[in-house]
Amino acid sequence: MTTTPRLPKRWGKPLALAALPLALAAAQAQAQSYEMVIATQLPESLSNNEIYPALVHFKNRVEAQTDGDLAVTLFGGGQLGSEVENGTEVQGGRTLQSTIMSAGAMSSFYPDYQLVTAPFLFTSWRQAWAFFDGEWFADFMTGTREAANMRYLGTFDDGGGFVAFTNNVRLIETVEDLEGLNIRTEENPAHVAIMRALGASATPLPWGELITALETGLADGQFNAPVLNTTFNFDAVTDYTTLTGHVYNSAPWVVSESWYQALPEEYQAVLVGAAREAIEISHGMSGALATASWVESCERFEACYLMPPAERERMAEIARPAWQEWIVDDFGMEAGRVEAFLGEVERVGRQVAEDDLRIYGQ
Repeated sequence: MTTTPRLPKRWGKPLALAALPLALAAAQAQAQSYEMVIATQLPESLSNNEIYPALVHFKNRVEAQTDGDLAVTLFGGGQLGSEVENGTEVQGGRTLQSTIMSAGAMSSFYPDYQLVTAPFLFTSWRQAWAFFDGEWFADFMTGTREAANMRYLGTFDDGGGFVAFTNNVRLIETVEDLEGLNIRTEENPAHVAIMRALGASATPLPWGELITALETGLADGQFNAPVLNTTFNFDAVTDYTTLTGHVYNSAPWVVSESWYQALPEEYQAVLVGAAREAIEISHGMSGALATASWVESCERFEACYLMPPAERERMAEIARPAWQEWIVDDFGMEAGRVEAFLGEVERVGRQVAEDDLRIYGQ
């Protein structure tokens, strides 16, 4: 995946400025045996995103269970640089030990993560969470250790996961309504292939140019998670919004493998346990924020539409083959690996439904 620019308030600061908080963290950690510095692009807020509160819980649990001997320091809002800069620092594990990245940034360190860009990958949050939290995906992500000296801890939703279109031309109720629309995408060829397959034109643009593109008509619309559509006031520059969920935005959490291996085994166990609980905590907040933002979208946009499953499947039947052709023929992913990935997603979805009925429905 090509690395894509993130939101303005998530952008990193120059490395010279980033060095100051790191130096302060090092000074504060002199009394501890181990220091874990975690960087995220998300703001240091306990109410407007699902990731930072989970990290606060992680910090509290780790420090309590190690009597403060493993100190955790959090830096949000891109204080320590961009996603890619943070990832590079985590690879070394000296000044920065852990970070959370978008799918685009993760793919620059672990190209196989491009598989997560598949359109209409999930039908529900529970399917997505069961897949990302399952052993199959954890095994899939062990490739980050050799590829990037990063150990995978879990996957957060990025902005609530499922995305919604906004546009200035018409309400999107069917796949035919996308015909002829010019949709801004991230600078990601997978998203371009998906939009073109659905009948829309695709205009890849950096985040910083998006509002101007919508204001000037360079683009008719865009797609992002509802929480971002409301936070960044897309209702001021577009009139219609449709929740399609055709892309699921995720944010993997990694830690330096070499630093992790230098920890005592009992601290490794504490870290992993606390990370898994933090991921679980974030799931509920993600769904709540996304739901609230969608309700707010329907109040603020001129019209909103929640696309029903049957129409989503119609779109998926068009978009999936185009994406598979791109990832195999253009990106170079082995076809068998793609099929195994998609097959596991489907298996998890069936298992979740079967377990629900077996446990609660009989």
